[in-house]
Amino acid sequence: MNNKVFPTVRQLVDQVEATQQDNIEAAAQAVAQCIIDGGIVQAWGGGHSLAGAMEVAHRAGGFIPTKKIVEPSNNAYETVERAGEIFMKKVDVRPGDVVFIISNSGRNPLCMDIALGCKKKGAKLIAITALEASSHLSPKHSCGKNLYEISDIVLDNCTPEGDCCIDLEGFDGKICGMSMITTSVLVQAVTYRAAEILIEKGITPPIYKSQNIDGGREFNEALEAKYIDRLYRI
Repeated sequence: MNNKVFPTVRQLVDQVEATQQDNIEAAAQAVAQCIIDGGIVQAWGGGHSLAGAMEVAHRAGGFIPTKKIVEPSNNAYETVERAGEIFMKKVDVRPGDVVFIISNSGRNPLCMDIALGCKKKGAKLIAITALEASSHLSPKHSCGKNLYEISDIVLDNCTPEGDCCIDLEGFDGKICGMSMITTSVLVQAVTYRAAEILIEKGITPPIYKSQNIDGGREFNEALEAKYIDRLYRI
């Protein structure tokens, strides 16, 4: 069976590896420094990009001082400007934190409100976005910019406009969105390099173990205690 998903994924991952090394390094340095300084790494994703935030926060093999920013309307107000601005008044983002904002288009008002709110609070902003596609899309936020234009570091997931990547004979249009595959690869590459940087500095990386292995839950809870006052706030 000639399933086009497999060569498409290989091509996209190869493209990410070939083009994003410097950006991965910059993001990893920021994450490592955040952890050294006692901050936390936070993540928000719009729509299906919520899956990208789940790759960053509270994941086996990932960093313990991490938190998803959970917007309570579940993106119902994605196109309504200022809804995110009001929400961000309640979100615990502090100077020294790192925030991943994950959005393919990087243009919707909710995404931009949350990103701008994080920057206003003094956090370092890392965008994961479809850079070429977003650069051709007109902004929907009154600031006149898309996510990649206001972020400190940009990780390009290398997917096309609309995310879908594969032509299928007999169907008028492309299928198979690939952004979460390359987003996951980017997040894990940053995690690996940030952990490596910490080890190089003589620091044991605070990494979650799977709670499905013996002792995993107890290990995690012991390390979470250092950050517990921040991990479960809005």
